[in-house]
Amino acid sequence: MDEYAWPSGPEVPAADLVRESWAATVAALPVGTRITGEVIGRQRFGVFIRIDGVPYAIALAEITAMPREMDLPALGAFVSGEVLWHAAHNHQVKVRLDEWLTADE
Repeated sequence: MDEYAWPSGPEVPAADLVRESWAATVAALPVGTRITGEVIGRQRFGVFIRIDGVPYAIALAEITAMPREMDLPALGAFVSGEVLWHAAHNHQVKVRLDEWLTADE
């Protein structure tokens, strides 16, 4: 199996539901909100996360927020982090994972 995978399967909300729920997602997850969730997709540029408690939200933790010595979390890993931004053009909640924080932060 390839180590990289796009989000798929029954745990991934349909794109139309993500789009239709975008305003509610942004309201429920303002910048600075703490999140937890499961890694449901993995690409070279980051990981996609299904956010606990917000069924039609998809988060993306990009490698630009990851220290160089770290690795991407595995598919199925449970992670936590903080909302950094909302990308309205593709209905993604951008997050930085707690495990990526450096000691001086």
